Amino acid sequence: MKTAIWLYLFLFVAFFDLHAQYPILTPFAISLGAAPSFIGLMMGMYSITHLPGNLIAGFGVDRYGSRLFIVFSLLAAGVVLLFQSHVTDPWQLLLLRSISGFVLAFLSPACLSLLARMTSDRTEQGKLMAGNGLVHTLAAVVSPAAGAYLVAKIGFTTAFNVLGWILIATAVCAIFFIKDIAANPEQESAEAPAAKAKAKLPLEPAAPMPWLVFILPVALSCAQGILSFELPLLAKTQEAMLTTGLLFSVVSIGALITLSMLFLNRVSAFQRTLWGSLALAIIYFLIASGITAPFAVMLLFVGMAKGIILPALSTLLIELSGGARYGRTFSILSIAFSIGAFIGPMAAGQVRDYISPYYIAFIALMIAVTVLPVHISRSLSSRTHFS
Repeated sequence: MKTAIWLYLFLFVAFFDLHAQYPILTPFAISLGAAPSFIGLMMGMYSITHLPGNLIAGFGVDRYGSRLFIVFSLLAAGVVLLFQSHVTDPWQLLLLRSISGFVLAFLSPACLSLLARMTSDRTEQGKLMAGNGLVHTLAAVVSPAAGAYLVAKIGFTTAFNVLGWILIATAVCAIFFIKDIAANPEQESAEAPAAKAKAKLPLEPAAPMPWLVFILPVALSCAQGILSFELPLLAKTQEAMLTTGLLFSVVSIGALITLSMLFLNRVSAFQRTLWGSLALAIIYFLIASGITAPFAVMLLFVGMAKGIILPALSTLLIELSGGARYGRTFSILSIAFSIGAFIGPMAAGQVRDYISPYYIAFIALMIAVTVLPVHISRSLSSRTHFS
């Protein structure tokens, strides 16, 4: 458990640092003379350069462990931020964001794989994934507003420098406090004797991975990419940038609410993934149709749906993997997220003058919700489905 606690701490710092950039990158790009279509390209390139990193992580994490990739990812991302503080041209920013997308691609597969290897008990793995979602969300609650406030007080250059040094310091700490765990944690000497004595519920043998399940993370990240593209465009002044940061925080607060509902973990991962995704699709449709409800309330509902889906999706993939090749499984998950995050902002930048980009989010999610039950049903037992 010591490794889990340290990992959660470093993840909090890393996610805080990264989410703090969400409300400030678009205004920063605009200040350099970038047009909205170029910003969509920049966000898309950041996501698409995840792909080679995800592929390397998929095989590397299973062979060399997670620690090396976690340290490299944090350290390199911090250095990129230091260079980013000195850019004077949108194309320089595009290049650095592309590099950042590559180096950060290692972080998520490495962290999720390390968490999954801490136990072979399916219930405990679900709790660890929920803990990852909780840490991610706690950081995301305060960091967007904090990032916007930081820029308002000290400017873009100093803010990027501060965020870069935080990531570098976190990477150095990770060298000393994160330990790799063997593929079979039962063979490791347990850090807590009581935990070793506890009876484990092993993963059931799984059918071959139904690859169409990864349509869902593509749709989820497409929708999130559209939201991340649209919200910062609301900021025309520094005061508006602070408001945008608060709106990002509202989404995270919504996720925190549902992540705190621990009783939801009693529902199967499949059911939570399916119905949470359907609810999220409906919410995006309501936003696109211009419902009279306050926008902040709708964003709160978006966050609540995400708080149900994301930890459930990770647990579902563990079940489908049969307890093997976690690095590759979560690498493919990250690739799917990267593809969707590339499609979302790019599509939003092209169609926003004609229709609401949130309609694209709705359609993508509905396609995924339609495909999910058909291809998952053959790979999970009835007890996994409905218990």
